[in-house]
Amino acid sequence: MRRSRVTTLAAVALTGALALAGCAKDTGGGSTPPAGGGNQAAGCKLSPVPQGGGATSGSGTAPGAKVDASALKVGLAFDIGGRGDASFNDSAAAGLDKAKTDFGLKEAKELTAAPNETEDAKQSRLRQLAQEGFSPIIAVGFAYAKSVEAVAKSFPNVKFAVVDDDTVKLPNVTGLVFAEEQGSFLVGVAAAHKSKGCHVGFVGGVNVPLIQKFEAGFKQGVKAAAPDAKIESEYITPAGDFTGFQDPAKGNVVAAGEISRGADVVYQAAGASGKGVFEAAKSKNALAIGVDSDQYNQKTVENSKDVIITSMLKRVDVAVYDFVRAVAGNTLDSLPKRFDLKVDGIGYATSGGKVDDIKATLDAYKQQIIDGKITVSDKPSN
Repeated sequence: MRRSRVTTLAAVALTGALALAGCAKDTGGGSTPPAGGGNQAAGCKLSPVPQGGGATSGSGTAPGAKVDASALKVGLAFDIGGRGDASFNDSAAAGLDKAKTDFGLKEAKELTAAPNETEDAKQSRLRQLAQEGFSPIIAVGFAYAKSVEAVAKSFPNVKFAVVDDDTVKLPNVTGLVFAEEQGSFLVGVAAAHKSKGCHVGFVGGVNVPLIQKFEAGFKQGVKAAAPDAKIESEYITPAGDFTGFQDPAKGNVVAAGEISRGADVVYQAAGASGKGVFEAAKSKNALAIGVDSDQYNQKTVENSKDVIITSMLKRVDVAVYDFVRAVAGNTLDSLPKRFDLKVDGIGYATSGGKVDDIKATLDAYKQQIIDGKITVSDKPSN
């Protein structure tokens, strides 16, 4: 059985690093939901707040054994956008940077994917890292799954990890997967509470099952908090066209369309294209919700930070950090099967103070999910 203690502690240890890299604090609870469920908010007729918030997630209470990773050479194969995308890749980079500081890691190499590249290109990148002696090699993104499987068979003594995929069943491959739908549920609740017109929107980068998890959780969160809310939902590109993760101009157009139809809070799960969503929200006096990292603190989107009310934190940083730690300490079985709310692998950001007034409400819903009283589907309803 895999244990969650290491993940929880890593989430705590990473707090300082993520302030620099754009991932701010996760929320833990401790306050009491407002009387009446916060139904005084303008716009939506809100559901009563569930009872039982305030307990903290995670199970660890003491720091784990110190590890020495100075002998490791870590390869990091980014998804499109690479370091500096203000989202998914930057979160992975933050985890690697923290591992360097904490574990004495001295050598790392980063390579970045190109939009719509072939499997041969992915395999070549991974094979290059393996041939140069890097192990472990962390592939950031589900698009690497087939290539990791192919290359890992040729390098059985090299350890690999794939972020967002656990379908590769090889002894030297570890899947690092997340409950994105759970965090998206919470920001859906936030959107419902902050919408003045009870009309919100979702913008996905590419219409693939992974991003549909974000859409599914968001819609369920909105409807749990405000059953009568109207939800716009649109993707920048269809499945197969991965430029949807790296096209801020198209992100702007899609978000502007949703806002013109009445959405006043827009949640984006669109990688680097999210910058355009934020710009559209700012220009049209709407609000926005970030993804993956705490985008309120991201330098690349700082001109639009005033419209970002929260971000769904997908702690890729924690997963990368924990994986490096586990390889260095030979404790790969300590990793959780899924990074979810219970192990602080998913959360929401509070930077900027724009959800401080509903934090108790969000934490109450969070605890309901952790306790199994609310089950969040990872597939969107029609």
